[in-house]
Amino acid sequence: MQIKMCEITIGEVFDGYEDSGDNGVVAYGGRLNVRPAFQREFVYKDKQRDEVIHTIRKGFPLNVMYWVKTADDHYELMDGQQRTLSICQFLHGDFSITDRTDGRTRYFHSYTSAEQEEIKNYKLMIYVCEGTDREKLDWFKIINIAGEQLTEQELRNAIYTGTWLSDAKRYFSKTGCPAYKIAGDYLSGSAIRQDYLQTVITWASDRDGTGIEDYMAEHRHDPDAHEIWLYFKSVTDWVMAIFPKYRREMKGIEWGILYNKFKDVPLNPSELENKIIDLMTDDDVTKKSGIYEYLLDGKEKHLSIRNFSQSQMRTQYEKQGGFCPKCLKHYELTEMEGDHITPWSAGGHTTPDNLQMLCKDCNRRKSGK
Repeated sequence: MQIKMCEITIGEVFDGYEDSGDNGVVAYGGRLNVRPAFQREFVYKDKQRDEVIHTIRKGFPLNVMYWVKTADDHYELMDGQQRTLSICQFLHGDFSITDRTDGRTRYFHSYTSAEQEEIKNYKLMIYVCEGTDREKLDWFKIINIAGEQLTEQELRNAIYTGTWLSDAKRYFSKTGCPAYKIAGDYLSGSAIRQDYLQTVITWASDRDGTGIEDYMAEHRHDPDAHEIWLYFKSVTDWVMAIFPKYRREMKGIEWGILYNKFKDVPLNPSELENKIIDLMTDDDVTKKSGIYEYLLDGKEKHLSIRNFSQSQMRTQYEKQGGFCPKCLKHYELTEMEGDHITPWSAGGHTTPDNLQMLCKDCNRRKSGK
């Protein structure tokens, strides 16, 4: 990793500034990619934005910014997007500030030529780095400690930019994006904070047996993200087919991981629905969202079956006189565990009449743990 400190004036950065909306923002003679296409919406509030300009007017230093050098003397803005956008938008005349020197509302063009030059000659402190994608990502995680905190996926997006990512953001990273429209009720998090994108890449990388960063690196220069969109559609179509009745507990489940494992398993939606009704009304099932995973892989751990209370276990321990009915040895209460005489899977409930205290070894042998 090579890191170089540079002093670059505001005028130099503003040169070639162009905001193309969803198609991105460039500056520095068109050589700086300020905001890649379909990246998270601008997050600075008016007060934060204005403070950037007030700081410059006073000649106080702004926090250091970070650029990544790409090919042919071009750069991507790694950290400092909101400050850079605030500066460029002000010089472009997109907003005014209340100048603290005279109390007047001022646009950039309303300053004198000398004042404009003073602003344009203000030097920004910028670290420019070159290195591998992994080196840049590790470095970005370290510097992401102030200002608007970025999510893990936003950190990755700053490194693995390219045609694939720009197109993927069109599907998964905007308010009201296609992913939200067809499956917003099934996805947790926020599209603009890249939660949807991280989710679908996690699913796809699981399918391919890779890591999320490996997946992004592999597809970085793909011409579009059509394949992962079709995969996402296949996942959602599968979910809606096998579990046609939507319940709020279905939100946030790792549906893609389940699709990867069970998409080819014959399943009967009507039978599944009847089982769901039974499990939803079972008081011993304390994690209702786990019902769907349980019905697919049969593992009771997803359901968090209700445990016996401490009072119930103490009462039963005293009734047994501290003896384990399996090995007939005496134990302290802390050496024993509550056990369902008739297992929950066989219709037993978490009630005092179905409780026995077993030593830990016997309980584990009975449970097959």
